[in-house]
Amino acid sequence: MKNRYTNLARHILSRAILFSVLTLLLAACAGQPTSAPAPQATAIVQPTSVPAPQATATTRPTNAPSTAAPAATQPAPTQSSAARDVVPTPVCRGTLEATPAQTEGPYYKQNPPERATLTEPGTTGTKILVIGYVLSTDCKPIARARVDFWQADDKGEYDNSGYKYRGYQLTDNAGQYRLETVLPGLYPGRTRHIHVKVQAPNQPVITTQIYFPNEAGNARDSIYNPKLLVAMQDTSVGKVATFNFVVNVK
Repeated sequence: MKNRYTNLARHILSRAILFSVLTLLLAACAGQPTSAPAPQATAIVQPTSVPAPQATATTRPTNAPSTAAPAATQPAPTQSSAARDVVPTPVCRGTLEATPAQTEGPYYKQNPPERATLTEPGTTGTKILVIGYVLSTDCKPIARARVDFWQADDKGEYDNSGYKYRGYQLTDNAGQYRLETVLPGLYPGRTRHIHVKVQAPNQPVITTQIYFPNEAGNARDSIYNPKLLVAMQDTSVGKVATFNFVVNVK
């Protein structure tokens, strides 16, 4: 009986083994693995935690030097340009009175040199800048007007053999003149003064004189006219006298 059951078990086991072998052979022929499942398609997903890169503006540190081209540096003002600021552009209300004419005197010389500076190396005396405008009676600046100056030196003497302290100039496009000279000296019978001839283009010549404030001789000089008194002030460039000549223009 025992042998009968043993033979039956062996027969079942051999059939099970044969079935397993057949299964393996069939799977191999089909090309399918027996131990691993078929792979699944996987979608590629962008991670949600990493933001897309943003364009970043380049910011210059506040303490970094600029690479922009440097601004043009204005030159330091010279004495002449600084003194010009003393005389603002004239502002008039109504008609101006023409500058009074005065005597030419005995010391005028024809054909003086064109120059705006009457001082020379070795010049003595108190230097002064005389500046102003040549205007028409309706307050329009006159460009290219001729302004002719002559005067005594600081000792009260005229140069009648040469052209010291003599010269003419033309006003600029704004109608302004500028004279570098010294305070004229005194001589008997006259107070301190400078002779002037003014001529607008293609107009008659006006001959006059200008005077200085706080001069004791003003009250004693019979030619002196207070309408011809300059305004005097001390500035960073020295003594500056201002006077505007007004002429009739036809």
